[in-house]
Amino acid sequence: MTATPRRPPGRRQRLGEDERRKQIMAAAIQEIADSGYESATLTRIAARADVAKGLVWRYFSGKDELMEATARATMEMMREQIVDVLDLGQPVPDIIRSALRQAALQVLTHRNELLALNRIVHNLHNDERSIAGFYEETYLQQEQLFRRGQAEGSLRDFDPRVMAVTYQGSIDVMIAYLEDHPEVDPAHYAAGLAEILLGGMQAGSR
Repeated sequence: MTATPRRPPGRRQRLGEDERRKQIMAAAIQEIADSGYESATLTRIAARADVAKGLVWRYFSGKDELMEATARATMEMMREQIVDVLDLGQPVPDIIRSALRQAALQVLTHRNELLALNRIVHNLHNDERSIAGFYEETYLQQEQLFRRGQAEGSLRDFDPRVMAVTYQGSIDVMIAYLEDHPEVDPAHYAAGLAEILLGGMQAGSR
């Protein structure tokens, strides 16, 4: 029987650039969620990630770039997790109901990520266009879904971009409210919000 080789004591696994960036961003999420945006210095983030501070500077030019990269990666991850559990073969109104429910449930499953994301977006020193850009891919996916609903006849005629911005804004407000009111049932809130939004979106609703 051959013994399994062991890594020499005291030596850390060598990670690739992508893995190391993810490690640092994960540490940033936890630090911001625990201590707040202002307290999340590169020194504290490096310590939480168990890396030298110089390594953080190697991958990110400073705190703003780290925060922006972390916000974008977190938003993409959470968006993909919602899409992955949706049955995209359903009629569009049912997909919207399911998507809102999944978004609301992330308050229970990804509270730290949502808390950190909210703090980053509201504290970044970049201009408004940069912050708004975080949502662009989300808007594009929602527009595509709304156009499909219009084509299949389940949604009435409206401007998909205007509705995407309104829809995403409603999700952001829902999540903020649920974070501040943990006694509220996320699924119940999401169901109510879905019916309000679909009341103005569905064909024949006017």
